[in-house]
Amino acid sequence: MAGPLQASAKRGEALTPRAIVEELDRYIVGQKAAKRAVAVALRNRWRRQQVPEPMRDEISPKNIMLIGPTGVGKTEIARRLAKLAHAPFIKVEASKFTEVGYVGRDVDSMVRDLAETAVSMLREEERERAKPRARENAEERLLDVLLPPSGSQRTPTGAIPLPSAGEPATAEPSTRESLRRLLRDGKLDDRMVEIDTHEAGKSFVDVFSGTGMEEMVLNLQNMMPQNRSTKHHRVTVPEALEALTEEEVGKLIDMDRITKEAIRRAEQDGIIFIDELDKVAGRESGGHGPDVSREGVQRDLLPIVEGSTVSTKYGPLKTDHVLFIAAGAFHVAKPKDLIPELQGRFPIRVELESLTDADFVRILTEPENALVKQYTALLATEKVHLDIQADAVAEIARIAADVNARMENIGARRLHTVMEKLLDELSFEAPGLGEQRVPITAAYVRERLEGLLKDEDLSQYVL
Repeated sequence: MAGPLQASAKRGEALTPRAIVEELDRYIVGQKAAKRAVAVALRNRWRRQQVPEPMRDEISPKNIMLIGPTGVGKTEIARRLAKLAHAPFIKVEASKFTEVGYVGRDVDSMVRDLAETAVSMLREEERERAKPRARENAEERLLDVLLPPSGSQRTPTGAIPLPSAGEPATAEPSTRESLRRLLRDGKLDDRMVEIDTHEAGKSFVDVFSGTGMEEMVLNLQNMMPQNRSTKHHRVTVPEALEALTEEEVGKLIDMDRITKEAIRRAEQDGIIFIDELDKVAGRESGGHGPDVSREGVQRDLLPIVEGSTVSTKYGPLKTDHVLFIAAGAFHVAKPKDLIPELQGRFPIRVELESLTDADFVRILTEPENALVKQYTALLATEKVHLDIQADAVAEIARIAADVNARMENIGARRLHTVMEKLLDELSFEAPGLGEQRVPITAAYVRERLEGLLKDEDLSQYVL
């Protein structure tokens, strides 16, 4: 894993706080204080890796608490940060641990989910690196099926037993190379072939995953033989090449090495985003009522955030250097209502600003994934070219802000419902309209939405 480690180090060095904020600006409007806080937290992880070994373990991450109403970008900031850093990332809702049957019982499941995410990330990275070589091996195996060695024996099902990629083929080299060219040029795509592939059976660990019994199950799995079944297929040449490539990729991947590196990456680079933390805030309830479970969840969260070792099906994972980002609206409960020990574990607190009409205009047009760009691209697939004019964007922003003010303030999420309602008829009729340009003006927006806004009762259901 020297390659990935070096690549990760170079990537980390290039991610200065300014570069991180600039990257976040491409997708998230405003919230400069929050962006700066997460940028510094991410940079500090790279700095910690450069510190001499004895001091390195003493430096703990500065966990962050994002405070602000829903729909202002809290989750998006954390998710984009993790994507930028190529870090294992999971999001959990703290309130789910207060549900009947949970009551803080399985809070460490978030750490097991982080391990699962890290392994999936590493496996996918390794698959991409192994694919070119696996493709070559699969091609050799397929050529052996298309041009079998003389005297080859078929299986009872009629398939030719596939030799390993290293076995020499006895067919004439010139014939084999001609066939290879035909295969690569797609001239054999219509031909059917019969192949046998090997597939691993479902393991004990997969069955019991997430139950908290991983350690016991791992011991049981080590005592039992691995089940591998052989499957016979009659498929087209492209399908055979794909199936054989997948099998060859599996042979080239060293899962032991991947799981070790995945645990290391989860421990050093993992980010856990705990949403709705305000829903479990509450203390001194007198020993009864729902607050008991809420404080119980906080006390169960505490050791994980402080740093503990959790058993996962890939081995023990230490949370000492995992970065925790908590978020909540904190309208009713306040951060001071959390137990003091948990408060102390989130030393960096950032208040996110509520979004204005001007912010909505920017959200609709500026980010790379802006809603206006999304809907324009979607309808362009039907050859309907939207021309959403500036005055229409301003009107959409005004209506979204108006609805937020009159009803529940759900921030930028309101823009999705407004845009969907605005373009509902156009989206439905688009396949039958043919190629045309459709100007969307402020008058068009008012015509489609103003009537709904006048009816208070109806708007509650529609927008």
